[in-house]
Amino acid sequence: MNKQFFILLLLAIAVYGQQLTDSRDGKKYRTVVIGEQTWMAENLNYEAKGSKCYDDKPSNCDTYGRLYNWETANKSCPKGWHLPNNAEWDKLSRFADGTSGTSSPYESKTAGKFLKATNGWNSYQGKSGNGTDDFGFAALPGGYGYSDDFFNDSGDGGNWWSTSEDDVNFADGRGMSYDYEYVRWSDSDKHGFFFSVRCVKD
Repeated sequence: MNKQFFILLLLAIAVYGQQLTDSRDGKKYRTVVIGEQTWMAENLNYEAKGSKCYDDKPSNCDTYGRLYNWETANKSCPKGWHLPNNAEWDKLSRFADGTSGTSSPYESKTAGKFLKATNGWNSYQGKSGNGTDDFGFAALPGGYGYSDDFFNDSGDGGNWWSTSEDDVNFADGRGMSYDYEYVRWSDSDKHGFFFSVRCVKD
């Protein structure tokens, strides 16, 4: 192995992180270093009580990972990883859009463009809904579910939980859509909604 190739390999590892193997089920996940944070570069797909596949189809879990209720999401990340809080989502969005500030939860007007995957998103009025995936986060539109087995938005939007609560009934999430470049925050029913999970390294 020549010196130049070895340096390029080290740089690639520094940016894209190392593969994570979940010891509970053996599933493997890509990881990515974004600024000072290390994120899973795929949605979690750990089967746990309180999780489901979109439309109850296992093939959707293979593509998008599982959807989780908030309580389950809080305890489903592998050892050494955790569900991000608002501040950690804020930090990701601000790094992606190149801004600074302290408002929280932060809603970025452009970070979605840079965090969405380069394929898999539906088009809107003839315009591609895909992102540029500048940082390897590769966000996909896994949609959402509800406790009554209602599912919606696959292909159009992705929704992810945070640990941050508003009260006994609502917790904050983050959302991206095919028809805008925002990373929006949502105040969502933590007992009813099922969202995707991205874990961040401890």
